[in-house]
Amino acid sequence: MSFSPFRWIKNSIVFVWRTLDFGRRLILNFILLALLIALAVGIFGGSAKKIDDKTALLLDLKGALVEQNAGSLRDNVLAEAQGNAKKTTQLRDILTVLDAAGKDPKITSAVLLLDEMQGAGLPMLREVAAAIDRFKANGKTVVAWGSSYDQRQYYLASHATEVYLHPMGNIMLNGFGRYRNYYRDALDKIGITVNLLKVGTYKSFAEPYIANEPSAAATEAESFLYNAMWATYTGDVEKARKLPAGSIMQGIDQLPELLKVTGGDIAKMAVNTKLVDGLKTRDELRQLMIGKGVKDDQNKSFKQVGFDDYLARQVPKFLGDAVGVVIASGEISEGTAPAGSIGGLSTANLIRKAREDDQIKAIVLRVDSPGGSAFGSELIRRELELTRNAGKPVVVSMGNVAASGGYWISMSADEVIADATTVTGSIGVFAILPTAEKALDKIGVHTGGTTTTWLGDGFNPMRPLNPKFGEVIQASINHIYDDFTSKAAKARKTTPEKIDAVAQGRVWTGQQAKERGLIDTVGSYGDAIKSAATRAKLGKDFRVSYIEREPSKFDRLFTMFGASVTQVLNDQFKLALVPTGVPPAAATQIAKELSWLADLNKEGKGYAVMTHCLCGVP
Repeated sequence: MSFSPFRWIKNSIVFVWRTLDFGRRLILNFILLALLIALAVGIFGGSAKKIDDKTALLLDLKGALVEQNAGSLRDNVLAEAQGNAKKTTQLRDILTVLDAAGKDPKITSAVLLLDEMQGAGLPMLREVAAAIDRFKANGKTVVAWGSSYDQRQYYLASHATEVYLHPMGNIMLNGFGRYRNYYRDALDKIGITVNLLKVGTYKSFAEPYIANEPSAAATEAESFLYNAMWATYTGDVEKARKLPAGSIMQGIDQLPELLKVTGGDIAKMAVNTKLVDGLKTRDELRQLMIGKGVKDDQNKSFKQVGFDDYLARQVPKFLGDAVGVVIASGEISEGTAPAGSIGGLSTANLIRKAREDDQIKAIVLRVDSPGGSAFGSELIRRELELTRNAGKPVVVSMGNVAASGGYWISMSADEVIADATTVTGSIGVFAILPTAEKALDKIGVHTGGTTTTWLGDGFNPMRPLNPKFGEVIQASINHIYDDFTSKAAKARKTTPEKIDAVAQGRVWTGQQAKERGLIDTVGSYGDAIKSAATRAKLGKDFRVSYIEREPSKFDRLFTMFGASVTQVLNDQFKLALVPTGVPPAAATQIAKELSWLADLNKEGKGYAVMTHCLCGVP
């Protein structure tokens, strides 16, 4: 047989390739084996370091407080390895740690460090504050310290037994409310026409794109909402700090005069107004805690156990009757979505999974959503309806926001429970259709052609809105609004007319919603768990099971505009903002708000029928 150099080369390449492939698989298998061994050791091997008497729980909360960590474990691990991890802390973990530590005889105190806590809604803060109060009710002390406190951080600190501030620190209490950017003139200048079709006098989501200032209705509704939230905030803080009613507003109103007394020393002013108990540096805090507990000679500090360490010691039950919790956090889309956001299809699948689990006897839907897709919202509501029809109780627990689509998904429940400061309601529908025909005229681009029906070009973002198409969309919106109010009326055991009177896209606090019959109970997340267990006739020895999924990386993909309105918006505004000297943070906010228009071309429609409230509270 003659020698063939081509065959020899081919065989050599195949051999090298197979060798590399074998080596790759071998390395990956070794890594997987190491991870499995580490996991087994973590679960079954050895024991955690013993907690000594008089140990302090170190609550060093980092990042935003959230209902559910976003993304998958795989993505988070990779992000952390690359140094790009965005730290968040789950509400459920904080409650678990505080309630367990409150019953732990080894834990006698807690130190609350809030410098790295970056944000949370008022309802979530109230949940954590209530857990701090439960911890204190066991005869334990909580010491809060901060280099400075923003409004959210101070709310939690105010519930501590003692509150300390760095001598160079400050406390920033600035109330609730916001100023939005309005883009009507800017969009006119670049040739973008925003066509808004809606139902609801107070449905103000799209106002920034069609006006230069807020409408009277939007101002009225937001003022009513913010003032109620601020009254709750100040009342809670004043009660926790044993301050006279109205003292916080009085201090804000008299701020210049109060600062003159201290020579501009904000920290000293905080002591004078009894917002804090004293001024201490971090080393002075350490000495204080050594005096309260037991000195740790090895670490030159006080005996302490960290938040993550103590959380890892809390082993949940895996068997037995359970209340299943499905987290619905984020904006609502129609299909599948990763953890930390809501997909109509994927969240409905989680509910169905819980319904079909024989150990799950009741479901709590924990909602923190401003809404989104009407269709996606209905997929979730229907699945809850089927769950109730199957004989399993459903309780909705509203968190920071459960408005518009967030309210829609809450309508098939045996009981709806919200915090007094939850933002809810916003029962209304809108569609927004941006067109760029004027922008194209400016650069000399024109469109033309022929179709067999007018629907063939019913909505073309490169052409003015066809009035017939506008009529079709408006009729669809009217129908969805009627469906929304009818379902709400059935859920609330009232009439569509009475729902319409408190709907119209208007947002309410949880307390205001209770007064108007839109929810059943003002209460906490824990109240919702107890209610579900009671309705399912579970004893005290039930477990709580979180029903979650591992998302695919493809879940994050979504369709954007091609080279149409998106391109015009992005290019024009990038060019426009460069020479203006607009601060980077403001430019980022502008780009974010305008890019929302570009998201409307999902599934190629160029518009979206939305139940969204744009009601985040700064």
